[in-house]
Amino acid sequence: MDEFSTHSPGLTTPATRHYLIVPDDNADLAIRPRVIYCQVAGDIVVQDIHGTVLTYSLLAGDQLSLRGVRVLSTGTSGTFYGWS
Repeated sequence: MDEFSTHSPGLTTPATRHYLIVPDDNADLAIRPRVIYCQVAGDIVVQDIHGTVLTYSLLAGDQLSLRGVRVLSTGTSGTFYGWS
């Protein structure tokens, strides 16, 4: 039974897909996540829609609520999943 089947997708509803984020210095993410989940601790270098690039140090289990456009491979370590 899907108790959320009548809900419109939004920020208060659960994500409907999850996927491995593969960092790339030259390519935008194919799917922009609503949340980035840290599976293995490390740094993640994220570019936003304005081109601003920042590094976040995350522990395993941390969630970054940012709809980043790109995750750069240079400077990124750890394992990250996207939820959307």
